[in-house]
Amino acid sequence: MTASRIGKEELAHYWEHGYVVIPGLFDQTTLDRWLGRLAAIIDGKVPAAEHMLVMQDVMVAKGAVKPVAPAEAIAKLQDFENDPVLFCYSKDDRVLDCVEAIIGHNILSIHTMLINKPPNVDGRHPLHQDIVYFPYRPGDKIVGTWTALERVTKENGCLVGLPGTHRSEILPHGNPDWEYLNFGYFGIQGMGADERRMHFELDPGDTIFFHPHLIHGSGRNRTRGFRRSILTHYASAQCEFNEGFAKLLPQRYYALVRGTRSEHRLNR
Repeated sequence: MTASRIGKEELAHYWEHGYVVIPGLFDQTTLDRWLGRLAAIIDGKVPAAEHMLVMQDVMVAKGAVKPVAPAEAIAKLQDFENDPVLFCYSKDDRVLDCVEAIIGHNILSIHTMLINKPPNVDGRHPLHQDIVYFPYRPGDKIVGTWTALERVTKENGCLVGLPGTHRSEILPHGNPDWEYLNFGYFGIQGMGADERRMHFELDPGDTIFFHPHLIHGSGRNRTRGFRRSILTHYASAQCEFNEGFAKLLPQRYYALVRGTRSEHRLNR
């Protein structure tokens, strides 16, 4: 265990705005290890771990875009809990110490993903709340982490968020009327432009911690490069698990990554 980078000031910012950014949480050597693993999986040098989804971008899958390299076809790696390299992110004390400051000591990993966001595709994610993807409640005991693996800017499709919207109820979500929409990229119904929108431009290693009710999304990658990030969502082991709701969601692996397990049900 290390000293948490989230102190009283950072914690106050999180609860007031629904997020907090911790600069330089990870060093370049650590980031390079995860980037190298991504490349090895995409290039077929390492097989995808059990339960991992190597997700092709919808425009590539439908033949609207012809990628010039294997990496340009892949939108993300999802559910990497069985990959011994990538899951090190979810178990790293640097991130867990910050998570503990927000939701307490007994921590479950409930969702893992590495986003590749290639060039030449749409790749947007409409404004949404992550709470709609999880069977755990309450939202105050869930937190998402999002770490930039490379420089993240408006031009390559950084996250956007609406500060303070973590106090919102769970809003109705559905598929937006877009020609090309990646699977599972739900958006809030009737959500238009909002003057509160804030762009999160990050340097490699910078990490956002955000509330699952916070309204956020991301834009297109308008560059010739990639916009890469790695993330995990965590829940307190004291959260209530809604088994009925979980049946409507993709099967996921919920792992205890710190502390002791209270009574809860796993769906894998």
